[in-house]
Amino acid sequence: MPESPSEVPQSQRLMSVDALRGLDMFFIVGVEEVIEALSEMFPMTPSLNDRLQHASWDGFHFYDLIFPLFAFIVGVSLVFSLSKSIATAGRGATTLKILRRSALLWLLGVLVYGGIGGGIDQVRLLGVLQRLALCFLGAGLAFVWLNPRQMVVLAVSILAGYWAMLTFIPVPGFGAGDFAEGHNLTNWIDKTWLPFRKWDGDHDPEGLLSTLPAVATTLLGVFAGMLLRNPAIEPMRKVRLLVGWGVAGIALGLLWHFQFPIIKKLWTSSFVLFTAGISAVLLAVFYKVIDLQQKRRWCQPFVWIGMNAITIYLLVHFVKLHVIARCFTGGEVHKALDGVWHGLGDLATSLLALAFAVWICRFLFVRKIFLKV
Repeated sequence: MPESPSEVPQSQRLMSVDALRGLDMFFIVGVEEVIEALSEMFPMTPSLNDRLQHASWDGFHFYDLIFPLFAFIVGVSLVFSLSKSIATAGRGATTLKILRRSALLWLLGVLVYGGIGGGIDQVRLLGVLQRLALCFLGAGLAFVWLNPRQMVVLAVSILAGYWAMLTFIPVPGFGAGDFAEGHNLTNWIDKTWLPFRKWDGDHDPEGLLSTLPAVATTLLGVFAGMLLRNPAIEPMRKVRLLVGWGVAGIALGLLWHFQFPIIKKLWTSSFVLFTAGISAVLLAVFYKVIDLQQKRRWCQPFVWIGMNAITIYLLVHFVKLHVIARCFTGGEVHKALDGVWHGLGDLATSLLALAFAVWICRFLFVRKIFLKV
């Protein structure tokens, strides 16, 4: 890896990164509703249905990958965008850009959860977009001002320090090393210090202390981005290194799980390694197929979404596409479809809403409209 981002010549945008980001966002903007409709049509066993949802607490389920994968891709992407900014505007101006983008993304996150519409006590200061803003802020500043060795030390320190805090610092009423919900240091800090609305009652899955290991997730994405952007490394070796790093991360995360469980709502260090490992393997596959083998037609819808990921995320929150879809599939149409197969009406509505989201992204892509935070 280079000693500083400014020493690497500018590289072109990687379609694989946009496609992987788009695939991740694809599951956020409507696939979950499609799965719910399919489960109504084809009743699943409770265990299979549970596996398609977020884990209730410890353990790992399919949807637990969506958020950390996006945070990982944020790290990959910022290597390309900030390297260009450093080369053209310098570190100081790039730092100001990071601060502005992070503040705007954080504000948008607050608005997504209703802003002050429900009263000041219902403002959610920390949420999904707010966490991404803080991840971009922490990893971006590290990338601008630290060399790779220092960033590795920072990532390791965060993961080890977070483990040490949750393992050895006693929580009033529960002691130290208790990772159960409401018994751990992360939840206690949210309960004590995080004001206003919290997603899970008196604590939040995107709370204060758990933001630190989330920044480490993005830093691991930064390392992957630096690898992909390094022209001194042969492309197929990049693939092998990503797969090797990924497998190592998965293995280490699973081993650590025995002492420090994989818990998404705490964003435990084992969760960071495990999900970053999966993310690295997925990135390797996408990079090899899309950028090296040039097999791109299949991923075009994901590229459309990935190029305007934050835009479509905001859109599906502020514009209820399901309501619009119901204008075409509701009423007598819904009854007729349900008469053919129970649940078919809901499936048609969910698929149409998802199609609207993809079409909007294609509309923006074709007209080269890319809304940046």
